[in-house]
Amino acid sequence: MVPVRRKLDHREAVLAVDGDHGGEAGACRYVGDVSVVAEQRTTDIKAGPGGVMTDEVGVVTGDLTLRSELDDAGAVTLRVQYKDAAEWYAVTGGKAKLAAPADLDAVHGIAVALLNRPEG
Repeated sequence: MVPVRRKLDHREAVLAVDGDHGGEAGACRYVGDVSVVAEQRTTDIKAGPGGVMTDEVGVVTGDLTLRSELDDAGAVTLRVQYKDAAEWYAVTGGKAKLAAPADLDAVHGIAVALLNRPEG
């Protein structure tokens, strides 16, 4: 396991991509922020008319899997994927700070109730 810390300490620096000059073109020099998912809940849903809006690809429709992720800072993020696909997409507006980690179940249940529309 690799220990992950929220902030850099004395004499520490942000990780950077070494790059493969003969391989991948356009490798990013900054690897980005690392977030640790402390807990998560998943449920298969069927998007209703209009689908589910995501930040990355816009509207997704049909049979989806909804995942509610709680990070180590107490923030929940909602993500969806096409059922059995590899890619996850952030639900637009689907991020909030929870008062307590125990609230994850309630938030996930509400998200399922809002987004799951098997009857259309």
